[in-house]
Amino acid sequence: MEEGRGALIDIGGEEYELILTTRATKAIAGRYGGLENLGEKLMHSENFEMALDEIVWLLTLLANQSVLIYNLKHKDTPKELLTEEEVELLTSPLQLASYKNAITEAMLRGTARNVVSEGAENPLKNTPAG
Repeated sequence: MEEGRGALIDIGGEEYELILTTRATKAIAGRYGGLENLGEKLMHSENFEMALDEIVWLLTLLANQSVLIYNLKHKDTPKELLTEEEVELLTSPLQLASYKNAITEAMLRGTARNVVSEGAENPLKNTPAG
């Protein structure tokens, strides 16, 4: 995967990189109305079961982005996508809680903005006169 784009987690002895792609962002927007509503929904789910369902859905979505990218680049040896059922069976509630940091890291890396000032490109452009 691309350096610094996601966060690594272990699900059932397999390493997955959680990646926020444009496709994942569209899916999140469709489910929650936008990235800004995601945290609100996760924090205020009506019950524990619903909160777990949302976390499992999000984990599956973000982990599958790395599988989809791999499959795009390795058409001759594709990997199977994770299902929500597999994530539920291969994880514990304690692990899901610990994956929160990885989800946050992947989301931050996926939405990070690198700001470069004009002065950095051309140091002579803003040279004082006289």
